[in-house]
This record gives sequence, structure tokens and C-alpha cells, in this order.
Amino acid sequence: MEDKNEYMIIDSRTAEDIKDKMPDESELYELADLFKVFGDSTRIKILYVLFENEMCVYDIANILNMTQSAISHQLRILKQNRLVKFRKEGRNVLYTLADEHVFTILRQGIEHVEE
Repeated sequence: MEDKNEYMIIDSRTAEDIKDKMPDESELYELADLFKVFGDSTRIKILYVLFENEMCVYDIANILNMTQSAISHQLRILKQNRLVKFRKEGRNVLYTLADEHVFTILRQGIEHVEE
């Protein structure tokens, strides 16, 4: 019987260190779900618009040439995944990126595809 470590390029201590640092299954599942949200071009467009400026549904719909209903639906998904947040100003609801992490993910993604 072959030793399963016979073909390993890294030593077993390094392999164990990597295994120990691996996030648990539930965190990896959440991360995969987060990346699924980024898999929709409409949601990416909305995030990019909000990357530039805080806005209401009407303005986002106008910029993207979409219905307010379609934008609201996608914003709901983005809110559920903590990628956008909102605040009320009188009768208006203004949306923005949820935090600096979302800004960084978008900025790095844009830089990556522009290389």
C-alpha cells in the first residue's frame, strides 16, 4: 500500500496548519452564498451605481433603464445579504453600500477585470 504522503510537495506540518486555519463549513457556505449574490449582472450594476453615490430606487432605475419594481426586488436581495443599507430622508429612502468591505470587494473586482 502506498503512503498517501508520498506525493505531497509540502510537509505534513504545513498541511495541518492550513487545515487548522480553514474556516468552518458554515462560514464557507456563507461565503459561497455571498459570491452567488455577485453572480447577477443586475445586482452588480446596482452595486456599481451605489459605489458612486447614495441614491433612491427611482434614480437607480432611471440610470439603469429598469423598472422601480425590478430594482426594489434586487435591493431586497442585496439588503438580505448585508451588501447595501438604507436610510430614510423624509419620504425618500436612500440606499448606499453597506460598509467599506463592499466598497473594497467592488473596487478590487473592477481592478481585476481591467488588468
